[in-house]
Amino acid sequence: MNCSPRALFVGCFCVAISVIGCSTNPREGYSATNLYPKQFHSVAATIFRNRSYIRGIEKNLMEALTKEIESTTPYSLASEVSADTILQGTITDARLLELSKDPTTGLANEMMFEVTADFEWIDMRTGKKIVAQNGIKASALFVPSAPAREPIELAQFAVAGDMARDIVAAMQTEW
Repeated sequence: MNCSPRALFVGCFCVAISVIGCSTNPREGYSATNLYPKQFHSVAATIFRNRSYIRGIEKNLMEALTKEIESTTPYSLASEVSADTILQGTITDARLLELSKDPTTGLANEMMFEVTADFEWIDMRTGKKIVAQNGIKASALFVPSAPAREPIELAQFAVAGDMARDIVAAMQTEW
């Protein structure tokens, strides 16, 4: 393949800019390094308390959190006894919101399932909070009416995955 000098220059310039843009310090902008605190090696993810009237959300969230921690962080999962950090929280609210209804039957066409939770990530050696957030929300749309007839569990699964991603993202080093 034969490239003109101008095309070669533009290509080299773009590569140089992209390499320069990747800093090793996440507080300076983009980072090519791991964004999770390096002093920790393991996390005990506990099942969240559930203060809502909808049961089972806490199990979906626990499963999603363990998968997200294993797949996106450098931390290993461990028991509360052996981990150097613990992730715990409370589901404070779960709601079903009717977005639209069938004009002939009055039954819900579209529903939104929304969950609110508080969580904290604690250093087990010092007892200090590493990260804590209150009122984190996730929601998912589902269609309970015919012909789709999607079960609420579909929305619960989607909400757990979204919330787990948000919680694990909050465990990253501050920018």
